Amino acid sequence: MVLINEASKEKLRGGFYTPKDIADFILKWAINGNKEMDILEPSCGDGVFLQIMKEKNIPYNSISAVEFDETEYQKALSIDLENSFIVNDDFHNYCLTTRDKFDLIIGNPPYIRYQYFSKDQQTLAEQIFRKSGLKYTKLTNAWVSFVVGSSQLLKEKGKIAFVLPAELLQVSYAQQLREFLAHFYNKINIVSFEKLVFPEIQQEVVLLLCEKDGTSSHKIEHLELRNAESLKNLDILKLKNPQKKIDFKTNKWTFYFLEQDEIDFLEKLQESKRVPKLGKYADVEVGITTGSNPFFTVPLATVQFYDLEKYAKPLVGRSVQVPSLIFTEEDWKKNRDIQARTHLLTFPKMNDLNGSLGARDYLEYGIEEGINKGYKCGIRDEWQIIPSLKISDALFIRRNHLYPKLIINDAKAYTTDTMHRVSIKKEVNLYAFTASYYNSLSFAFAEISGRSHGGGVLELMPSEVENIFLPYHKSNETLVETIDNMIRTKESIDRILEITNKEILMNNYGFSKEEVDMADRIWKKLSKRRLNRGKNL
Repeated sequence: MVLINEASKEKLRGGFYTPKDIADFILKWAINGNKEMDILEPSCGDGVFLQIMKEKNIPYNSISAVEFDETEYQKALSIDLENSFIVNDDFHNYCLTTRDKFDLIIGNPPYIRYQYFSKDQQTLAEQIFRKSGLKYTKLTNAWVSFVVGSSQLLKEKGKIAFVLPAELLQVSYAQQLREFLAHFYNKINIVSFEKLVFPEIQQEVVLLLCEKDGTSSHKIEHLELRNAESLKNLDILKLKNPQKKIDFKTNKWTFYFLEQDEIDFLEKLQESKRVPKLGKYADVEVGITTGSNPFFTVPLATVQFYDLEKYAKPLVGRSVQVPSLIFTEEDWKKNRDIQARTHLLTFPKMNDLNGSLGARDYLEYGIEEGINKGYKCGIRDEWQIIPSLKISDALFIRRNHLYPKLIINDAKAYTTDTMHRVSIKKEVNLYAFTASYYNSLSFAFAEISGRSHGGGVLELMPSEVENIFLPYHKSNETLVETIDNMIRTKESIDRILEITNKEILMNNYGFSKEEVDMADRIWKKLSKRRLNRGKNL
């Protein structure tokens, strides 16, 4: 698996070698004394699994391995395992043409985005999806089709064990894969790590261990270890009988980081619809896509130098510019005075610039820098005209650290796509709406809805924000001043929640103290896990 920004041989192949500790453990769990297994490795890379099997003289009936890259194929071939069949082919093609079935399928599938697939590979991957009744989209990554295809090649009873990106647990494009796995397998174990297994690519991974045993039960378990080395001391019997019931309604597996009583609490809330979702009260959309933030979002000095006052609109472009619950005009002025990027340049058609010599000079500078040739600018009728110029009632920070923030846009500032625009629906009180968000239950669902990135960052997309549970009550508007002052004076979020939970959850929604404590515990557990990952980078 590999994650790099530029298209390269590595990216086109998607290879990243499996650490020996992980390969050792996967084989230990998967084989577990069985000497008659037919085994497949769908992307064998340099052959680490094959090498371990040879070194440890692990018994098996047959082993097949597929590798697309010629160089890696030769490495795997040179290991020279008895009764092994090494195939130089694309796994997608192999999956659709082989008649063989396997007891065990193991490996570390490639991480290749759809756009780096050849047309033939896209077609083959789509066929694999259709075979299992799944829809193939341009967001789908190669590792997803490897997992689906491998499942199709299992015997009536069998196991798969893969090293996968942790986004398996939460990203939207893997949602139907989660649903497929939950129904297809009877036992699912997820092993994650506090420290990054592949720190050089800043990618969190998990081990996905699945078993199809012919029963009607569907259980799942999550186990978190300090690092890959900790696998040496892990008793595989702990993974024999997962205990948590799979919730076929939930669209993310972040749930399973929690204890069963915590999962039950959240599931009951969802089933009862006791608390509405944020989307009932507001519409959330991405901020303005300028096409080039460095060019279109500028400090006061640039506005003055080019005489752009006529085209400069107030902007809040970064979360650090927002000090509290309410973003005021005074806050905006303070950012402006320290030469932050507080102005959005909203140019008209070229013919309407008239005598604006400074604007013409600035746009000429943009052409010299190639801004007009960027993708977003290049597809416009006139490259300098930014679409969707709309001011929203509130702002939701797209990427957050300590906790996800919802802010009242009192300054009536525009925002770029670093923040989401939140527009209140008719007859909803903006202050009550915003204050109602600041409670442990909403924070917990923000953690569950979003995804974590390197550095402990939590990111949420507009649809995910709309799915956050929001215990709205009009009387909560009285909390706005308190929350705003406490954030401005740098009170801890825990202290703020002590006050807001009592009013929002207990007094206005009838939650017991035990339920509030449960919601708070869930939020702290999920956020702490995310933030701890940031410390390992």
